Amino acid sequence: MKTIQELTRPNIWRLKPYSSARDEYKGVEASVFLDANENPYNGPHNRYPDPLQCELKNELAKVKKVGADHIFLGNGSDEAIDLVFRAFCEPRIDNVVAIDPTYGMYQVCAEVNDVEYRKVLLDEQFCFSADKLLAAADEHTKVIFLCSPNNPTGNDLPRAEIEKLLSSFQGLVVLDEAYNDFSEVPSFLADLEKYPNLIVLQTFSKAWGCAAIRLGMAFASPQIIAVFNKIKYPYNVNLLTQKQAIEMLHRYYEVERWVRTLKEERGYLEAAFAKLPCTVKMYPSNANFFLVRVTDAVKIYNYLVGQGIIVRNRHSVTLCGNCLRVTVGTRIENNKLIEALKNFS
Repeated sequence: MKTIQELTRPNIWRLKPYSSARDEYKGVEASVFLDANENPYNGPHNRYPDPLQCELKNELAKVKKVGADHIFLGNGSDEAIDLVFRAFCEPRIDNVVAIDPTYGMYQVCAEVNDVEYRKVLLDEQFCFSADKLLAAADEHTKVIFLCSPNNPTGNDLPRAEIEKLLSSFQGLVVLDEAYNDFSEVPSFLADLEKYPNLIVLQTFSKAWGCAAIRLGMAFASPQIIAVFNKIKYPYNVNLLTQKQAIEMLHRYYEVERWVRTLKEERGYLEAAFAKLPCTVKMYPSNANFFLVRVTDAVKIYNYLVGQGIIVRNRHSVTLCGNCLRVTVGTRIENNKLIEALKNFS
C-alpha cells in the first residue's frame, strides 16, 4: 500500500492540531484546575472530558484485545466515516469506491466533502467481487468501503474477497463491522497488524444496547489513528458517554447474553415470516435484522404503521424492490408483528 503520508491530504499532514488545556496537562495529581476557563462549580460536569478518552480506551482494549493506540472513539461511527474523507480525500480530485446497496452515510459523507462516490453493484446473492471493486478504482481512489454484515442485506461478505482486496488495493479499506457481534464470522480486528491499510468500524449502538450515547469505534494502525486525532474536535466524546461506556464494558457478559437471545429471536422471527402469505423471499442474515421481499412493501409498511409497528421500507434501495428490513425485537414485539401480518390482506 501507499504510505500514510502519501494517502493523507497534504494540508492535513502539515496541519498543527489544536492543543486543548487537557491535552497539555495529562497529570492526575493536581487539585486546582485554573487552565481551561471552566466554571469551578457543578462538578464533575463543569470539567472538560478527557479529549483522548484514555480510561475508556484502556478498558475497551481489554475486551477487544487490541492496543489502546489502535483505537479511535467518536460521536457514533459516522464521525469516523466523515474523518476518513476529511483526512484522506482531496475534494473534487480523489474518489472512493463502495459496494451497492450498503449503509447510506458513506455516500452522504462523500457528497458533503465533495468527493466522487463510485458504486459497484452486488450480485443477486448480495456478494461482491474484489476484482470488480478494483476495476472501478483508479489512481485517485483513496478508500474502498465495505460493510459486513452488510446493511440493509444482512449477510456477511466473503472473507476471501475482503482479504484479496486488502492485499491488492494501494489505498485504505474501511470495513464496517457494526453488526459483527451477531455473526459467527470472526472480526477483522485480529488482522490489523497484517493489513496496515485496514480501518475497522464498530459501534456501541447495536449489540451493546447504547444507541443513545452515540459512541462509535474505529480500529486501525497507530499512524491512521494519529491522523484522526489530529483533526477531530477537541472534546468529541462527552463525559456522560465515556462513563456509560465504561459501565457497559464492565457488563460485557450481560451484553453477550443479549446477543445470544437476539440471535435466537432472529431464527424464530425468520421461521415465522417464512410461513406468512405476504412473504415472497427471505434473505439469510447474520445481523440483528433481516431483509424480506414481500408482495407489496409500500402497502404492508403503511398497514404496519397503522398498527403502531414500525419496520424499514427498503423498496427504493438498489436490488431491494418490495423489501422490508425488520429489526429483531423482544419475543413480545416480534409476536405483535407476526400477528399483525397474519391479519394483513
